[in-house]
Formats: sequence, C-alpha cells, structure tokens
Amino acid sequence: MSTVSLKDAKAAFSSIVDQASAGEFVTITRHGKPAAVLVSVDAAEIARKVSLTRQHSLADHLLAFPAGDGIDFERNRTPSRDIDL
Repeated sequence: MSTVSLKDAKAAFSSIVDQASAGEFVTITRHGKPAAVLVSVDAAEIARKVSLTRQHSLADHLLAFPAGDGIDFERNRTPSRDIDL
C-alpha cells in the first residue's frame, strides 16, 4: 500500500491508476491525513458486494422500529438486576 499526497496524485495520476490496476491500494492524503484510497475495479466490486450483504446489528433493528403505528411502548425505568455469570 503506497501513500501519495493529493498534489503528487494530480501530477502522476496515470501512474497511480496503473498501480491500482495492478492490485495495489494507493492512499491519497490531503494535508497529511488520509482522504481517499484508489483501488482496482475488482477490489471495489468485492467491497461493494460485502457492503450489500452486511449483517445488521441489534441496534440497527431497534433504530428501525416503527415508533408510531398506534403502538405505545413505555420504557421500564426500574434499575436492572445484578446477576452472576
């Protein structure tokens, strides 16, 4: 994985694209901080497929819960109990 500044990436864009096409990940920095990564089309397709099949967490499901729809849930405000595991 190579790292190049945005200024240098602009000047040598063709060679950076060649590096990415060869399978190398090229990190482009702006003001010394990573801003983007240039990857091959194959790597981008793999990342896209993985992101589409991402498993949702319990928090995602709870946030998607329809809060309206005539159902009124009230939070139990009593303290939780201690258990030994």
